[in-house]
Amino acid sequence: MRLCSIASGSSGNCIYVGSNNTHILIDVGVSAKRIEASLDEIKVDPSTIAGILITHEHSDHIQGIGVMARRYNIPIYGTVETINAIIKQKSVGRIDENLFHYVKPDEVFLLGDVTVEPYSISHDASNPVCYTFIHDGVKIGMATDLGTYNEYTVSKLKDSKILYMEANHDVNMLMVGGYPYYLKQRILGDHGHLSNERSASLICELLNDRLEHIILGHLSKENNYAELAYETVRFEVTQKWPDSSTMPKIVVANRDIVSDMVVINEEKTY
Repeated sequence: MRLCSIASGSSGNCIYVGSNNTHILIDVGVSAKRIEASLDEIKVDPSTIAGILITHEHSDHIQGIGVMARRYNIPIYGTVETINAIIKQKSVGRIDENLFHYVKPDEVFLLGDVTVEPYSISHDASNPVCYTFIHDGVKIGMATDLGTYNEYTVSKLKDSKILYMEANHDVNMLMVGGYPYYLKQRILGDHGHLSNERSASLICELLNDRLEHIILGHLSKENNYAELAYETVRFEVTQKWPDSSTMPKIVVANRDIVSDMVVINEEKTY
């Protein structure tokens, strides 16, 4: 299994997940031109994308969806509510209705040779979901755009070898920053975003001998920075995992450039 962050942050999100035979995009929240250039960089032909999985309809997750769908005829997957919300957005343009495929939380489906499971998340959108992926026994768990988590969330993400985890903001930076009060309350609320501290807490609940890679994503440009997110999570993880030689590798997804590809299988990590 492979994972690469194409774009990450409040201004746009797009993630590539794939096996040797199946290529998938999760969200397309930047321009099609940028996505095409990024796919070329990681040597993936856009015409071979098996599907675009949408978490929710906010613009930083669907900006490029219309152009990518029309240009490459890529199937689009999302909940009924998410897809209906996308269709209503004039900026998306017309998309062939036959490209839309509805998913339901907790209902597993196959995309090529990758098993996909959508699961519900707490966010201020129309029935939003995140996804987990399994291929040849390797599981990738994703958790972004969720204001809180519970045992259900943990149950969906457990036993992941790769975790792509939201670390959106530092609470102190957010509180003293220039955002209006209502926006601060939205971000801090149960339907907002995970802080660095809450991200670290969720990760610590998911630590196990299988976990090898943790990628922190969806960082706020105004209310966080990579070093702070990294150190906050690393500190908490080391308290739970004192042997640094076997601790999962922690990295922060780049905002504006393609992140390093994580490639993993049951026998060897590259």
